[in-house]
Amino acid sequence: MTQTTNILIVGVGGQGIVLAGDVIGMAARLAGLEAKASEVHGMSQRGGSVVSEVRFGEAVYSPLIPPPGADYLMAFETLEGLRGLERLRPGGVAIVNTQRIIPSSVTYGTAVYPADAEAQIAARCPNAVLLDAIAVAVELGNARAVNSVLMGVLAGHGVLPTDCWEQAIGKIVKPRFVELNITAFRRGLELAPAGVRSA
Repeated sequence: MTQTTNILIVGVGGQGIVLAGDVIGMAARLAGLEAKASEVHGMSQRGGSVVSEVRFGEAVYSPLIPPPGADYLMAFETLEGLRGLERLRPGGVAIVNTQRIIPSSVTYGTAVYPADAEAQIAARCPNAVLLDAIAVAVELGNARAVNSVLMGVLAGHGVLPTDCWEQAIGKIVKPRFVELNITAFRRGLELAPAGVRSA
């Protein structure tokens, strides 16, 4: 049986979830692997949930992540990360941007945003990496580079060769934003925990 890597990407509309999935798939193909992806768009234009599933390996037969779940969860928003944990396999890694985007259900008073969302994630996933990726992206010049920061942290876990990631960013991202996104990706690499950081 061939090894397949399963990555679940979650967030809300407008955060660049689909773009991140496209870059991951391209990076996998540049590494000589087969890649398949699937996206589910909620009310993405209104900040609804967006989920992208990316799978790659020597042979991939379905774009949908099977049980026991994803090897990696990459969450662009805290509550979406907390929700996504149910689809992370035991021992999997969660990479979570600590940005909070308040859903309309909370605004209207029909739901509550858990005050301890980050603590719940850390308790349920010992391998979780929680970081303020949007602050890093803003520091680099553009909040929209948050996806490249998160992808850098993912790559820092040894997921695909660094040169394949950077080539994929060059192929997928609009030319005027390539340099910024590669810089953000490299910053994310630096932010990966030292114990897992790839050479």
